[in-house]
Amino acid sequence: MNPFQKNESKETSFSPVSTEEVPPRPPSLPKKPTPKICGSNYPLSIAFIVVNEFCERFSYYGMKAVLTLYFLYFLHWNEDTSTSVYHAFNSLCYFTPILGAAIADSWLGKFKTIIYLSLVYVLGHVIKSLGALPILGGHMVHTVLSLIGLSLIALGTGGIKPCVAAFGGDQFEQKHEEERTRYFSAFYLSINAGSLISMFITPMLRGGVQCFGEDCYALAFGVPGLLMVIALVVFAMGSKMYKKTPPEGNVVTQVVKCIWFAISNRFKNRSEDITKRQHWLDWAAEKYPRQLIMDVKALTRVLFLYIPLPMFWALLEQQGSRWTLQATKMNRNLGFIVLQPEQMQVLNPLLVLIFIPLFDLVIYRLVSKCGINFSSLRKMAVGMILACLAFAFMAVVEIKIHEMALPQTSPQEIFLQVLNLADDEVKVRVLGDEDNSLLAVSIKSFQKMPHYSKLHLKTKKQNFHFHLKYHNLSVYTEHSVEERNWYSLVIREDGKSISSIMVKDAENITTNGMTAVRFINTLHNEVNVSLGTDISLSIGEDYGVSAYRTVERGEYTVVHCKTEDDNFSLNLGLLDFGASYLFVITNSTSQGLQAWKMESILTNKISIVWQLPQYALVTAGEVMFSVTGLEFSYSQAPSSMKSVLQAAWLLTIGVGNFIVFAVAQFSGLVQWAEFILFSCLLLVVCLIFSIMGYYYVPIKPEDIQEPADKQILHIQENMINLETKNTKF
Repeated sequence: MNPFQKNESKETSFSPVSTEEVPPRPPSLPKKPTPKICGSNYPLSIAFIVVNEFCERFSYYGMKAVLTLYFLYFLHWNEDTSTSVYHAFNSLCYFTPILGAAIADSWLGKFKTIIYLSLVYVLGHVIKSLGALPILGGHMVHTVLSLIGLSLIALGTGGIKPCVAAFGGDQFEQKHEEERTRYFSAFYLSINAGSLISMFITPMLRGGVQCFGEDCYALAFGVPGLLMVIALVVFAMGSKMYKKTPPEGNVVTQVVKCIWFAISNRFKNRSEDITKRQHWLDWAAEKYPRQLIMDVKALTRVLFLYIPLPMFWALLEQQGSRWTLQATKMNRNLGFIVLQPEQMQVLNPLLVLIFIPLFDLVIYRLVSKCGINFSSLRKMAVGMILACLAFAFMAVVEIKIHEMALPQTSPQEIFLQVLNLADDEVKVRVLGDEDNSLLAVSIKSFQKMPHYSKLHLKTKKQNFHFHLKYHNLSVYTEHSVEERNWYSLVIREDGKSISSIMVKDAENITTNGMTAVRFINTLHNEVNVSLGTDISLSIGEDYGVSAYRTVERGEYTVVHCKTEDDNFSLNLGLLDFGASYLFVITNSTSQGLQAWKMESILTNKISIVWQLPQYALVTAGEVMFSVTGLEFSYSQAPSSMKSVLQAAWLLTIGVGNFIVFAVAQFSGLVQWAEFILFSCLLLVVCLIFSIMGYYYVPIKPEDIQEPADKQILHIQENMINLETKNTKF
């Protein structure tokens, strides 16, 4: 009998029992034994499922590792938009499991759902990889293909998420509970192994391989797509070995209907003559079985504790967005290896594999021996506090980075530096209402300026008049500037006199942590500079100024150059992370052709090693919060509601990503202030969660399943008083 079937009558029917002997049924044919792994009690079919999960997680996390940088540098979105879209995609990935569970439970079953949605998954990867090809259309085509591909990937990964682990559990017999528990450990291990390897490899494919003169995002997305194809093929290969349970109806739908009926029925029967009921869900007793009502009661108790949880995920999920963007502003040279910014994400799964046995076998046991009752809810609260500390530490690191960055321009402001390329010192004065001197001292020939100077404008666009004093000459010049920009006033020799040109600088050309270079050519011939296989610059003669060009960090000791008459090489030295360099090509009588080097934007000084404490803190928080939370939820939910609870747990992650999306899009805060905001919000939520946990009374599994007969009987005796004219039975 379907336990969720609607009661058609209050009467109890009895079937007559025959006293005649019932002829014995023919013996059923013996079932074909399920293939086992090496004679153990583990079904061979789970090997295909574990390998499938490894490849799928490699595919998902590998693609996601480079996603933020793809938005930032390939699609040229700003940091806030890149973060917002990243978390919108994450959020969608954790909302679609409800759809996948509904399809599997109500229609196709787990096996077919995994197969069909994996095909959608693969298609999403193909479209996403095509959108990363520079030669395929323009910016709009890339954007549209990327969004379509990400939508299909979100549907695929989210749709199969609630099915794969449960499908593996279905392969075991009831008597093999211990083996099933170990299977879930192996399953979780495959998830972390896949993410660990992919987060290290895909950034290398992006930054270590050049496609059409740029970072190879198409390859970084294509390899995870190939792994998803392998995942689908491996899973399909085990088809004949799987135990495939037919769909039994969607429990989520039954829960929602039961809750809705209880609320609407209580609303319809507001009369004071009707006997009150102990629990608001008891108002569903007229339509739904008492066991279902008791199960939903247990479920709602846990769901109430889920309300504060999204804020924790809002912090944890930023490792792939804000944390990666912070890594681009840091020095990634560790001496023995130079990291890509997104490779720091590999610390999370690596530390998870270390921390889980460390906490289970050492820390929790030591706490227990100290006589401290470290309950599940207390562990989760401590996990929240650790995440708060991680973001507080991250804010401190961001403040240090912010102090070394160039100041931000405000309305009716510009920043100006003076480059004296003449053969002697020049004094510069800005002529205005107050006729103030731009600099207190004269600027020597080829003097490296320590910083930019701030100038105030009267309008958004203004002409500045400069007085240049060179030897006994006074030269007056005029240049037009616009607010919120950075400029270099280049002074050059002009026969026996001097002249100047105003060059607009790009102040945030190096936000990706790469090196930016530009050249000024003092020669009388055009110079072509080759900085790599696909990177070349052409600089016009007589103080021609090139555009900025970004290059990889490294030593550039031999840079090939050529003019119409000559070939020569320049030693540019070390081009370091995050710096912007200006090179002036000169021809000295004593030293010949050379490049004078000036660092316009200073290199990243803070080592990426400073991200280690925040990764350690947030991963420790994840182990205490996530693993413990799943265990607690599983123990507090009835067996029929465990899949519903899994969907609700995934929903909290989706809501957490939506919180990040909203804050990044609408807060308008500087980055370090945003980190402090998240830390404070989680601290407040942790306090609320602790109060909720203090008043929560854990229930035993047998209490969940035991129906309250007397309570239900009392409810049924009073049904005669209900206003049933609007209620269908």
